[in-house]
Amino acid sequence: MSTPMTFTFRPLDPLKDAELLHSWVTHPKAAFWMMQDARLEDVERAYMEIAADPHHDALLGLRDGEPAFLMEKYDPAHRELAGLYEARPGDIGMHFLTPATDTPVHGFTRAVITAVMAHLFEDPAVERVVVEPDVRNTAVHALNAAVGFVPEREIQKPEKRALLSFCTREQFEKAVTA
Repeated sequence: MSTPMTFTFRPLDPLKDAELLHSWVTHPKAAFWMMQDARLEDVERAYMEIAADPHHDALLGLRDGEPAFLMEKYDPAHRELAGLYEARPGDIGMHFLTPATDTPVHGFTRAVITAVMAHLFEDPAVERVVVEPDVRNTAVHALNAAVGFVPEREIQKPEKRALLSFCTREQFEKAVTA
């Protein structure tokens, strides 16, 4: 039996981590991240804006101390989804990105989204996680379903048609212990 993957999280450093992030977000497999044509300076600027935003945070997920994925969390009442659905107290929005690799590890992305969700629910104030992936991103829809997300409806965001989905703490716990 293989050892379960464990991850830790640290705040993203927009300047020190920009080169690594740039390689991740501009890769063709990261098309849904919508930064394909970003220059290094664009990535630095975008993540400096997030670092300065009291309603948005970016974290690096580490595996054995090495950066393994990107996670963003945000207050959907103030960012991303403001005005597109009725936010509730305890809602938190989330994005995650696993970088493209030539040596994929079976189950890695599912382990990442599980770790991201567990990390979000470590905060007792978080009642429900909200996501809004592109409607065409069927791979992430399957991952979201695997950790308990339930699609509510399609919404139109300025940059994409998105599938608004929610996952409560109870739905998450049920999905990952099933």
